[in-house]
Amino acid sequence: MMRSLERPPTELSFLLQDVEDPVNVGSAFRIGDALKIKELVLSGISAQPPHKLITKVGRGKDQRVPWRYEADVEAAIKSVKAQGFEVVAVEITPEAQSYLDVSYADRTCLLVGHEDHGVTKKALALVDRCIFLPMYGKGASLNVHVALGVAAFHVAHHRLLGPNAEG
Repeated sequence: MMRSLERPPTELSFLLQDVEDPVNVGSAFRIGDALKIKELVLSGISAQPPHKLITKVGRGKDQRVPWRYEADVEAAIKSVKAQGFEVVAVEITPEAQSYLDVSYADRTCLLVGHEDHGVTKKALALVDRCIFLPMYGKGASLNVHVALGVAAFHVAHHRLLGPNAEG
């Protein structure tokens, strides 16, 4: 039973840059609660609580998960790094590595961006690395909250997956 498992030691935070859709933001809160993240940082034009749809989709987790708003994503990245987190953008870039091939820091913050435009170049210039989720079908990407969920659960559990999980 999943509830009886001990939480993996990796400490996670999420940073959402310009994630406009409250469904994606609410889902991020729900994923964050499931993984007991340290905090969720909303930046730019991201939807923010209180918002009926964030609360509904997130099943009230916006009341449980620590969160804050930082207007400027560059300041948010610097703030997260000052707390000792490695910032990893979930973004398709020429330098991005498959999320399966990376060894993650004990303190990792996952950055996701706008539903259409992704993470900005200014933000990408400040992150420690970029990862992507391989796509095998005709679609080029997943919905923001789905990609965040896949990446976050992998990062949280990557050390438990065996010797090949460290990349």
